[in-house]
Amino acid sequence: MVFKRLLGSLGVGGPTVDTVLAPGAAAPGGTLSGQVHLKGGSGDFDIEHITLELVARVEAEHEGGESHGAVAFDRFVVGGGFRLVAGAEHHVPFAVTLPWETPLTELYGRRLGIALGVRTELAVAGARDKGDLDQLAVGPLPVQAAVLEAFGQLGFGFRSADLELGHIGGTGQRLPFYQEIELTPAPQYAHAVNEIEVTFLATPAGMEVILEADKRGGLFTSGHDALTHFTVTHDDAHRPDWNAVVDGWVRQLVEHHTSYGHEYGGGYEEGHGHSSGPGMGTMVAAGAAGLAVGVVGGMVAAEVVDEVGDFFEDEDEGEDD
Repeated sequence: MVFKRLLGSLGVGGPTVDTVLAPGAAAPGGTLSGQVHLKGGSGDFDIEHITLELVARVEAEHEGGESHGAVAFDRFVVGGGFRLVAGAEHHVPFAVTLPWETPLTELYGRRLGIALGVRTELAVAGARDKGDLDQLAVGPLPVQAAVLEAFGQLGFGFRSADLELGHIGGTGQRLPFYQEIELTPAPQYAHAVNEIEVTFLATPAGMEVILEADKRGGLFTSGHDALTHFTVTHDDAHRPDWNAVVDGWVRQLVEHHTSYGHEYGGGYEEGHGHSSGPGMGTMVAAGAAGLAVGVVGGMVAAEVVDEVGDFFEDEDEGEDD
């Protein structure tokens, strides 16, 4: 994204920057590559460092309700230590490794409404300027795709996706937030649950899969949340029986209430009580063929897509201010 303005803190006549990411979606734990293009201003500038910062739009729940804000979750120094001569052009290629828990922003080629960005920071002569955000696309790892495809084959549909601030107790979560992919129940489970939320916590060795169900109440019981936890390896992506495995997970989730919980700030909650309705994620109409049709063939809610664009615009305006 080309800066539409000169770098504010560097004054009129300062250098301009255009960070260009390689085309296509990156993957969690994979390489993000591209180039930072600098163009010199009216004078010479000593470029101390060029830093890329990964930023996500995250939802936080609190007593007053819900709020959204930007959370930086990784930083990479990709260049610096050179003089940018007036009017000269300088190109800095980069290749950095994304965190394994980086959220998914698209599935089957369709955006999920998750706002991730790459912000470029330029430090010149003691002054720092954070430029515009470039939108970051992240697709699923093979084992993540296998799990989600199995849900679709079983009749579950995609409802929404969002990022929640906090930690899931009993897991190896490293980022300060986690992603929830909300699914409408398959017909065989519609009597028992309102929705199921899937969270992936990937590592170099494999992945934790956390399932949470918003369980329906019975004649003499109230509804409640149930949470359960499984571990798979990346090699498991090629196993042929994913439908049976995921169905077994769901049966265990529906039949038992496990003890995992969610931590918020310094506290701890057993079953965090997240609203069952769509959050900031993209809402998709689920088709009869399941998750794939729900995402690929569904209708994306325009107001939610606009919300993602507003995040990047708001961030840019904040930097101008």
